[in-house]
This record gives sequence, C-alpha cells and structure tokens, in this order.
Amino acid sequence: MNREIKQPLRERFLMDSGWRFALGHASDIKLDFGYWEGKPFAKQAEGRGAIHVKFDDSDWREVSLPHDWAVELDFEYSDDNDINYHGYKPIGRPNPATSIGWYRKRFEVAKEDEGKRLSIEFDGIFRDSMIWLNGYYLGRHESGYTSFRRDITDCVKFDGPNVLVVRADASQVEGWFYEGAGIYRHVWLVKTNPMHVAHWGTYVVSEIGDGFADLTLQTMVVNEDDHAKAVTIESAIYDADGRRVATVQSEPTPIGSWKVCEFNQRIRLEQPWLWDLESPHLYRLVTTVKDGEAETDVYVTSFGIRSIRFDSDQGFFLNGRHVPIRGVCCHQDHAGVGTALPDRLQFYRIEKLKELGVNAYRTSHHPPTPELLEACDRLGMLVMDEHRQVGCGEEFEGQLRSLVKRDRNHPSIILWSIGNEESGIQDTEAGARTARTMKRIVNELDPTRLVSYGGNNGGQSAGINGVVDVRGWNYWKIGANLDEYHNDHPQTPMIGSEEASTLCTRGIYENDEERGYVSSYDENFPGWGSGAEEWMKYYAERPYLAGAFVWTGFDYRGEPLPYRWPCISSQFGMMDTCGFPKDNYYYYQSWWTDRTVLHLFPHWNWPGKEGQDIDVRCYSNCEEVELFLNGRSLGMKPMQHLGHLSWKVPYEPGALVAKGYRNGQEIASAARETTGVPAELRLLPDRSAIDADGEDVSSIAVQIVDALGRVIPTADNEVVFTVTGPGVLIGVGNGNPSSHEPDKYIGSGTVWKRRAFNGLCMAIVQSTKQAGDLCITAESPGLTAAKVTIRTEPCVSYPSV
Repeated sequence: MNREIKQPLRERFLMDSGWRFALGHASDIKLDFGYWEGKPFAKQAEGRGAIHVKFDDSDWREVSLPHDWAVELDFEYSDDNDINYHGYKPIGRPNPATSIGWYRKRFEVAKEDEGKRLSIEFDGIFRDSMIWLNGYYLGRHESGYTSFRRDITDCVKFDGPNVLVVRADASQVEGWFYEGAGIYRHVWLVKTNPMHVAHWGTYVVSEIGDGFADLTLQTMVVNEDDHAKAVTIESAIYDADGRRVATVQSEPTPIGSWKVCEFNQRIRLEQPWLWDLESPHLYRLVTTVKDGEAETDVYVTSFGIRSIRFDSDQGFFLNGRHVPIRGVCCHQDHAGVGTALPDRLQFYRIEKLKELGVNAYRTSHHPPTPELLEACDRLGMLVMDEHRQVGCGEEFEGQLRSLVKRDRNHPSIILWSIGNEESGIQDTEAGARTARTMKRIVNELDPTRLVSYGGNNGGQSAGINGVVDVRGWNYWKIGANLDEYHNDHPQTPMIGSEEASTLCTRGIYENDEERGYVSSYDENFPGWGSGAEEWMKYYAERPYLAGAFVWTGFDYRGEPLPYRWPCISSQFGMMDTCGFPKDNYYYYQSWWTDRTVLHLFPHWNWPGKEGQDIDVRCYSNCEEVELFLNGRSLGMKPMQHLGHLSWKVPYEPGALVAKGYRNGQEIASAARETTGVPAELRLLPDRSAIDADGEDVSSIAVQIVDALGRVIPTADNEVVFTVTGPGVLIGVGNGNPSSHEPDKYIGSGTVWKRRAFNGLCMAIVQSTKQAGDLCITAESPGLTAAKVTIRTEPCVSYPSV
C-alpha cells in the first residue's frame, strides 16, 4: 500500500559537520585551486578547480563549524600596524598564502522535498565570501559580520549529492582588532512550503498597561508559487512553561503569485510576565500559515514583554524602574577558539559577566552572532546592538536592514548603535545626512528603540552626534565638559558608550615592557582612558548619565597596548581571554552587586624582597577593613564609597589576612599566603555534564597548587592534556597576553599542551554525539596529575545534514 508520508511544514538543519577545508592563495591561481580558470562567471557550472562538483578534495582537512582558520596560524612579527593590531596573525594582503580559505561540503536532499523552497542561511563568514552550489554561483557577501541567506531551490539536486562551496577572502580587514577568518558561525539548511513566513518575517511589539500587555504582531507571508492563494494566519502565544495564553486568527486574505502579504494583528495578555534582568521571562509566538484548511508553515518567534525608556535627567528605566547601565564592551573572540565560539561559550561569557555585576553588553563594533543575543535574552542582559560602521548606499543599507530585522525581537536589546568613532565624517554635514538615513531605516523597521552612536569627538553636537537620539560618549576625559553639554542639550539622553580602557595583566604588579605586561594596580591607561575608580566616581556624581559600557569585559586578541611584540593581545579586560578575573573585576563587583566582596591583593610570594614595602590593596564593599600580617594587626580603615584601601607592608613570608566589618561585626575575610613549590594539578570544569550533541562544551580551569592545595600565583608549569571517551579538545589558553603558544593543535598524533600563566590555564572540551564518560587528564613533569570526568548525556539535538 502506498502511504503518504507527512513531512514537517518547516525544517531547519544544522550544517556544521562534514566540511572540507584548505587554504587558497590570494595571488597565485594554481595555489588557489584554479580559481579564475574556466570562466566561472561567464557560464554557470563551468568553473574549474575547487568550484567544480567533481573536484577531488579528499586531501583537504575535515573541519566542523564554527571554524576560524586565523587562530590556527602561527604568530608572526610584523611592523605593519594593521597586522599587529589583528594579533600578529598573518592575515591580510601582505600574506596572500594564508588569507584565502576554501570550504566544501556534500549533503543530500530527499526526493520528497521536490516542490519545496530550500535555502541556506549563513550566520556569518569572515569575510568577502563567494558561494557556489553544484557549480551554480549563488553570489557574494562582503560583510564579515551580517547574517545572510541564499535560495538554492533551482539548483539543488534530489537524485544525488549536492556540493556546497564557499571561498572566504580575509585579505581585507574591517576592524582594527582580531577578526578571525572563515565560516566562524553556524550554517543552516531550511526547507519550507512555497507559502511561508518570510525570512525574519515576524515582529512583535508590546505595550504594557495596568495588569495587561497589548501585543502588535506583524507577519510577512510570501507566496513563492505560480498560483494565487487565500492565506490565513493563526498567531498563538505560549509562556515559558509551554502554556498557550492567547490566540488570534486572521481573515482569509488573497495573496498573489510570487507576492508578499503583510498581516497585522493585536492580542491582549492579562497579567503578563515581564522580561527583566533577574527574571528574564520569554514568550513564544507560534505562527501557523494556512492555505484554506491546509497548513503550509509553522514559524516560531521568541520574544519578551518589557518597557524601556531613556530620560535626559535620570538615565535608563526598565519596566518603569530606574536601572543604571553597568555595562561592558566586548569583542567576540575567546581563548582557544578565536572567533569560532561554540554556543555554550556565549552563555559562559554572559554568566561570568553577570557574576561580576554587569547588566549591559555592547556588541562592539559589529553585529553579534545570534547565539550571543539568545544568551542575553535567556540570562537577563541588556544589549546595545551595534552596526559595523556608518555608511551610505545599497551595501550599507542592506547590512543595517539585516541587523535590525534579524535582531529586533530580542527583548535584551535596548538601543541600536549605527557605528563607532567615525572621525573622518562624524562632524560633517555628510556624516549627518548619512546618520539621518540610517536612523530612518532603523525607525522604519523598529520604531520602539532609540538610536545611538559611539562618539569620541568632544562636545560636537553637529554631524552624527546631532542626529542620534541618545548621545554616546566614548571617554569623558577627551570629551567636552559633560555638565555644560547637558545644560545646552537638556532634552538629549546621554550614555557612556565606552569608558575606562584601564590596562592590567592578571597577576602582575609592576609594568614590564620587555615581557609586555602591565601592573594590575588600576593605574595604567592610555591618554583617553581612566582608572576604574576614577570614571566610576565621575559618573556617580552625574545622574543624567544613564551609565556606561567599560572597555572591556574580557581581554581580546589584537590591539596590543601599551606594548607591542611580544604582546599579541589587548589588556583592557576585567577578565583575561579565558574568563579568569583580574583584580579590577572585584572593584566592579564590590559596587555593582549586593553581595559581600572582600578582595585582597597582590599575592604574597616575593622572595628576595624581604623587608621591602609591598603595595597592598583591598577592594571591598565592607564598611571597614582590618589588615593582619602573621597575626599582627596593621590597622583598621574605613572604606569610602567607590573607593579602595591600601597599605605599605614590609614583606615577610607568611599570611596576609584582611577582615571586613559591617556595623562593627566581622562579615568577611580574605587571605594571601606565601605558598610552597608546585606539587599537583587541579581541574575545575565549569560544568560536569554536557549534552552529547557534538556542539556542547565544558571549560576546564587548571590550577597549579602546592602541597596544601593553595594556588601558586607565579607558577608557569607546562600542562599536557589527554582526552578519552566521547569528546575532543578544541582549544587551550592561559590569559597570558604575550604567549605565542598554539591555541589549537592540528593533525593526528599531536600533543595538546599549554603553559600555566600565574598559576592558571584552561582547556575546552567538546562532546561528540555519543553519550558516556569523557575523561580529561592533565599532567606536568614533577607534579601529581589530575583527572576529571564530564558526563556527556543523551539529548535532543538539532537535526543536521
């Protein structure tokens, strides 16, 4: 008996596995697999070399996405500013042999899918990518940061393997920081019926009343068929527990052949759960498209209900409550993986920031990966979503439209930024005209949020700064008198779009130009920057400032300041590239959280400095702190609001102890002890169980400890890692801004290793699709080895091809 097999109405398959990768060449055709031979743009399917379906890629390396080939390259000294600002990786026009990457993937499409519409969605490729399927050229995408899609319906094969080819050209940079290279975000295969919700085709706007919320639902439905249809859409709202809380259905509406129809619906929710920082409640909109009685598509949109408001005198309000912006700017790379972060690392980073007390994230200076915004939505983090740069014309307009349409349903986003520090145009009339156009586009697509810009040009109110809704200040020190500006522009909300740029190296307490290290004493910053305590006090005295985004939450590759080679990384972060806290982390935590904080530094291992004064400091929100050395009190001091405490203490080995008091009662203590020699390794995974989906990861911190289990703050032992069971190592790091060790080890039989930096390093392990016990062992000569087991648990994973 022939039975009709019901196919899902919309299918989305992850295309991360099974890719073949090889480096091409930007100037040698033969080394670039024949690219340009065979008239690839004259006749379809006549491209030779790697473009051709029958090209033999068996000797190419197999990789999984996300993939960043730049992080795999060796560090190379260069006096080219663009290269050293990109982390001394040999990427760019001076390096033609390592700036082109080719990717090829074979996949099957079922015969039953004939008649459907098929597309491939790329979340981000760095950069200037060209796409072919089965020899057909699907187009070019210049931006290294925006998401895009390509319709493959006409050239897909249902009777054999399909060959997808991507050529990424990273020879031209977009930023002045490490940007990676390759398909560093996810790729998806999407199948729909001809009549379906358009790409990024829903938009939810909420208006909150007394005990209710009115939702406006905008839905774009496309009919990619040769026949007109009568379409009905049903919009159902589900809460976070999966309960259906509201439904609305449209009247049947005619939609012509190959036309788009816009639906606008209203739904009222009684007693809605609001999305907030500590209770980030998310709803789901499930949109069902019908042709008569037949369902043709089901499309799911995550959204939140909340109100936002910027006030020119009092700052930012969330759900009617004043919320000071305690934000950070962040680039998107991480230790061990470069820009190719597995989804879990996005959540890991946001979790680390929330522990610190951060409540806002600026996506500096480009559109983020979608999973970052998902993490901010689910964990409760405000976002300033930033466009790569101010620009005009179809290319920039298209990039801006894709950013806003893709991201506008995320409740975490409170502000759009159209760019950053465009000194060449920001004070000009042309800059103002360009900003007006960009603002008009944003308002057209999302009238619910205001527009800002990261400006570093003093008090200018002309040009771009005279156009945006919220005046962004990059560094109060080099700006105008902010009080005068506020008085002259009393209706303009103001925010610190970028502040601090405090320089410090984790665990280092004196500047060391030869090694590229900077003291952690909150005293080093470039001319435009300031110390953490300095800018915090300035902003606290000005309630009209909505708060600020600190540069930066994490260290990042590239932009090595104040020193260059051997330093290959920035040192602005509150945490290093692994997410290990620096001392400044605890300053912010003291004043950005309600938890009791008492942090004492530096370490107490100073052989050869006996009797010499050591600068001892304390970050705390206790009312008073008393310091003891080997049991002797060195005095009690009151803690000033937003301040710190310091003592000059003649060094003697032993125990330095701080005790914190509130209302005369001891509420906290912290100690720094002179440690013994390295004795053993300790492994601390951030999670002891992960999903067996081939994507999930655990970040495993490695500590070098003495015989008493104390972390040795100066240890630099080399650690060797081995993994057995259902998982693989995907990266190692240590937060050392001058380390030239590999983050990745490529090829079979290679030994994964990393030297500790000031007592710490890290390994990142990823699951396979097999459940079981993943065992990680760390060894170092002369030290007791450590072993930890991570459970990889059965799960429902993304369908994939």
